[in-house]
Amino acid sequence: MQHTYLLSPLGASTGASSIAMGLMHLADQRGLKAGFFLPVSQSVQSLSASFGSKPAMGMEQLQQYMSDGELDDALELMVASYEEQAADCDIVIVLGLASNDATPFATKVNSALAKSLDASVILVATDTEVNPQHMNRKLEIAAETYGGAIHGRALGVVINKAGAPRDVHGTIRPEMFDTQGREIPSLEALEKQLPIFRGGHFKLFGIIPWQSRLMAPRTIDINRVLPVQILHKGQAESRRIEHVSIGARSPGNLVEVLQPGTLVVTSGDRNDVLQAAALAEISGNPLAGVLLTGGLQPSEGTMKLIAPALELGLPVMVTKTATYPTATRLPALYPYTPEDDTERFASIIDHVVAHLQREKFREVISVEGERRLSPAAFRYNLVRVAKALKKTVVLPEGDEPRTVEAAIISANKGIAHCQLLADPAVIDDLLEKRGWSRPEQNFEVIDPRTIRNNYINSFVELRKHKGMNEVRARQLLEDSVVLGTMMLEQNDVDGLVSGAVHTTANTILPALQLIKTKPDASLVSSVFFMCLPDQVMVYGDCAVNPDPDAQQLADIAIQSADSAAAFGIPPRVAMISYSTGSSGSGADVEKVREATRIAKELRPDLVIDGPLQYDAATTASVAASKAPDSPVAGKATVIIFPDLNTGNTTYKAVQRSASVVSVGPMLQGLKKPVNDLSRGALVDDIVYTIALTAIQSGSEGELEK
Repeated sequence: MQHTYLLSPLGASTGASSIAMGLMHLADQRGLKAGFFLPVSQSVQSLSASFGSKPAMGMEQLQQYMSDGELDDALELMVASYEEQAADCDIVIVLGLASNDATPFATKVNSALAKSLDASVILVATDTEVNPQHMNRKLEIAAETYGGAIHGRALGVVINKAGAPRDVHGTIRPEMFDTQGREIPSLEALEKQLPIFRGGHFKLFGIIPWQSRLMAPRTIDINRVLPVQILHKGQAESRRIEHVSIGARSPGNLVEVLQPGTLVVTSGDRNDVLQAAALAEISGNPLAGVLLTGGLQPSEGTMKLIAPALELGLPVMVTKTATYPTATRLPALYPYTPEDDTERFASIIDHVVAHLQREKFREVISVEGERRLSPAAFRYNLVRVAKALKKTVVLPEGDEPRTVEAAIISANKGIAHCQLLADPAVIDDLLEKRGWSRPEQNFEVIDPRTIRNNYINSFVELRKHKGMNEVRARQLLEDSVVLGTMMLEQNDVDGLVSGAVHTTANTILPALQLIKTKPDASLVSSVFFMCLPDQVMVYGDCAVNPDPDAQQLADIAIQSADSAAAFGIPPRVAMISYSTGSSGSGADVEKVREATRIAKELRPDLVIDGPLQYDAATTASVAASKAPDSPVAGKATVIIFPDLNTGNTTYKAVQRSASVVSVGPMLQGLKKPVNDLSRGALVDDIVYTIALTAIQSGSEGELEK
């Protein structure tokens, strides 16, 4: 059964779109397919585009309907658009209108739309009302619009931007230094203060504290509100404007405002201000940039003088607009998040989700049916379970930059205790050059030279049947992957992740020699967890076995199905070929057909079918014509490729073309978890592979909970 939730903003600039993103993420984590619906185009077009939806109508069109007294006609168009966009969703988040000078009818439209869509309502307020009595009255009046706080549609409220800095008129001013934030009440205190919450019918779903960086646009985004010429781009694409300072003072009086994240706006002939900004940059205060006004540009000599600051990334731009109108236009940057600013979107979602009351939402959001494991749900569960297990994962490629960054992220999130095998001096230098902070815990750098001798005797004992001796063991342990594998074999760590710079053979061979396979495993294979836009699929084998025979292919299918089930994915296994069913013939097709027969015979409990072409396996419309009687076609979750050439090519094409996070490859069949990375792995790929490895070393079944 589909559920619809309308977010009703109580005033302007409540940040209701941020709450919408947070709610959709929460729903996705629970495996629910969430849709976003924008009834009227507003100042959140980037949000609408990000979720693949389109407004039902433009604002001018709605204004015309309202002036003509034709609200019902407007609602008819909105509902039609809603039905088209929300047809296959479990829940739909509808962003209501915010009341402002252009939309005095917002409350009327929101109320009518909630009835038309049979939507429950969540109010979105800010902490504008300092007096609790005023806040309570405001919420009661808003709830009455939807039938009251006890028996109506209004489920509760989210208070956003709590503690935001405001000017004397109460307007949020994120761009200025001289604004004061407010003390944020605790959720428990506010629930006790406001009578509307005491009955338990109307809920306080969360208090989202103000965080200036979430509102901060990138320096490069200035060109969205001002015509600018870039004199030096520097790090304009990554630095953010947290404050704006008008450089009208003398340099000596600018010291207190030349802080990280400050955009200095000054006349183009104020070389002294530009030089002061450069000194601040060199002193370790990365400014958002310097914006020179009046169309005046610094001399070539001045630019040479500030060259050290430019090398550090200080952006310098110039606009023909005068200083005052420039400063007054800059605040227009803050409410708008460009579609390509994925970092800001992600930060907003993380912040909102961290402060929403999950259990309260669970009480009101309930959907029956099979749980769909979305990418967000899969990644969320990986991190959740890995954090609980508190495992140690060794990273033999300890000085590889992507690996170091992934280790920092994993440590900060508590995913695992990461041990980097590297020269500590190299790591210190890398951290300084990249501007990364060393995590206070879960991050350890081990110099391989200090521990190699600890494993020589054990290495000789394990390989003595192959003629291993101390001299040869010492030589082999010079390889950090071999050393890390010995650490795992000796139970000094719980798992190993490598492959960012080493080949698959470099990672797997030591594991086969020292860790060995499980008693019931006939071979080692691999799977990728492919985080596609709507679901997570399992691809196997894309990394290990070049050309498996029918028996081996059947074993790979069984291993992959079990891995899918262990990580919460209902296994429906498609054996891939260039032919579907009995439509083709040839040695390659026959191998897949025989492998399917063997797998079914060995594991009759599995839902498995083949040969199937990829489109028949994954696309319902194609399956209906090519394999109408297949229990797998059109809804496969586990894809088994006939050989390494096909599998590796397909996974990389999907990963790169669709910007998909691929977690893995996860090796199957070893006694202890050793996981290989693609040499083209992204930092996110490594982070989630670390989490996956930690879980493998614990209890995989925990992920299904």
